[in-house]
Amino acid sequence: MENDFIAINWGSSNFRAYLLDHAGDVRDAFAEPAGIASLDRPGMVAQVERLLRRWPDAHRIYACGMVGSNVGWADAGYVECPIGLDGLATNLHEAAIAGRVMHIVPGLACRRASDGAPDIMRGEETELFGLLRAGKLPRDGIVALPGTHGKWVRIAGGRVMEFMTAMSGEMFDRLTAAGLLASVVAAPAAIGTAFTMGARAGADRLLGLGTQLFGVRAKVIRQDLARDDAASYLRGVLIGSEIADALALYPVVADDVVTLVGAAPVCALYAEALRDRGIRSVTVDAADATARGFAALHAASWGAPA
Repeated sequence: MENDFIAINWGSSNFRAYLLDHAGDVRDAFAEPAGIASLDRPGMVAQVERLLRRWPDAHRIYACGMVGSNVGWADAGYVECPIGLDGLATNLHEAAIAGRVMHIVPGLACRRASDGAPDIMRGEETELFGLLRAGKLPRDGIVALPGTHGKWVRIAGGRVMEFMTAMSGEMFDRLTAAGLLASVVAAPAAIGTAFTMGARAGADRLLGLGTQLFGVRAKVIRQDLARDDAASYLRGVLIGSEIADALALYPVVADDVVTLVGAAPVCALYAEALRDRGIRSVTVDAADATARGFAALHAASWGAPA
């Protein structure tokens, strides 16, 4: 076990850790809701100490996610796109914690060519390069990672060229948890007529998103939309608008396939909205993506077997 190493995906809400061997295979895993947002600095130290007691013989520690942000343990900064795996590996940030050195993966930053706007990601880069190394992503194409803050990433030659972030997931969660729209939502979002109608409305942009969102309440009150369908329609509006933004930045031609990475139920909604627009997609299993990413970074930075 002297060649085993620890890899931590430490986000705002959750702490996920893996023990990997020198070849990058997972030997053990541990997870709990102990994210950066819930811990002070002594709490972060205690969290790592607990991990070291569990895996005392591991010789190196890696981490990605919000642990490397300006509210985490140490700010690992961002590296500029375009970038490949080797470029990311050479920019690992070293920080001391619990008497050990933790190698923190920096985030990625870009300035998009089409609109000149900046964007950032932190955590997804490890997942992306893990899937690329495993051959689960195209070396050239568009990859979408639906989620709280969904990413649309343009990849060329196995390098991340640039990307777009949309807050559709967070907006849906907040709008259905509290506020005016929460009062008209009665069932979970699901694929069906209401979702497709919402996705088309969001994509067509006949009205701005703010107007369309209030329109969900008006449709329910005026009985143009069943209360049980409100979440589906709302989710459709948000996803349809997000896809329209992504396609404006990264046009898709007839033979292109969008690769979806994320939780299967959410990816299914995106796949349906894309299908309705005549765009093919494929969903990849990302269950071990982060662990694969750490294995790839370890191989690139420590000379371990690929």
